[in-house]
Amino acid sequence: MRHLITKGALAAVATFAASQALAQEYELALSTSQPLTDPLVIAMQEAEERIEERTDGRLAVTIYPSSQLGEDNDVLEQIRNGAPIAVLVDAGRLAPFQQELGILSAPYLVDDYTGYAQVTSSPVYQEWVEDLADSSDLRLLNYNWFQGTRQMFTNKLIETPEDLNGVRVRTIDAPGWIATVDAMGATPAPMAWSEVYSALQLGAIDGAEAQLTGAQGINLHEVTTNVAFTNHIQLFTGLVTSEAWYQSLPEDLRTVLDEELKRAGDAATEATVAKLGEVQADMEAAGVAFNEVDMEPFKEAVAGVYETLGLTEAREALQPHLGQNE
Repeated sequence: MRHLITKGALAAVATFAASQALAQEYELALSTSQPLTDPLVIAMQEAEERIEERTDGRLAVTIYPSSQLGEDNDVLEQIRNGAPIAVLVDAGRLAPFQQELGILSAPYLVDDYTGYAQVTSSPVYQEWVEDLADSSDLRLLNYNWFQGTRQMFTNKLIETPEDLNGVRVRTIDAPGWIATVDAMGATPAPMAWSEVYSALQLGAIDGAEAQLTGAQGINLHEVTTNVAFTNHIQLFTGLVTSEAWYQSLPEDLRTVLDEELKRAGDAATEATVAKLGEVQADMEAAGVAFNEVDMEPFKEAVAGVYETLGLTEAREALQPHLGQNE
């Protein structure tokens, strides 16, 4: 009797074998410069579980925090070559491929981070996304991951643009970011995020512009003493993957991927906003001083950045979607 196998058992074995054959038909690596403790990575981990559950393991996701796959610009090149990776980047890094998208990282574009939802739901933005995919094989999956508002971390009090004269400030290695920091009065020092702590410690730079949660992730409060609330850029980021890889996915997997990564971006945004007060309190307890600034002089200083970057027309196109910034 032990050699007899029922029809039900045979069916179960066949089903299991089929499911194993289907397992991991596709793989996606999620890359970010942020550490495991950041709200963005935590949201990615939740998305990983939901994607694999909803696809019965057909789409396997692996997360690589802290730039384990390389710096963001390098990862973008891997993606353009067809690698099954999605990297979380700001639009400033996409501007070399689609100039108009650079406006999403432009200074003082909106007054509040909530203003970005109107921008990224506009037909103008959607057209730019499709143009990016057509021209550069880069698919911008979403742009709803709020990392925080960029502030000035320094070892001196910053109250006006003049206070930044001669101050070497680390910024992102992208044209829009460099132009913004330069216009604010500082000397831009683009470098990898992973190098910022040691550069400050060694005196190679004098400060860094960063969001609070990201700064805490690499302990900038240990090597700076002051944070000026310049609020110069609302740092949203989005996940970019290979258009060829994305289109190779069956439609049902694309749907799950789109839904869950958008959901993760919303969750990351909520968690980031909720954590900002806690991060500031922790930094203050560590001896860092925070100060408000009159933002009007800074806004005036960077007004020419839009023209410098060729974004005047893009700003005009978005004007109906910029709310009170019209």
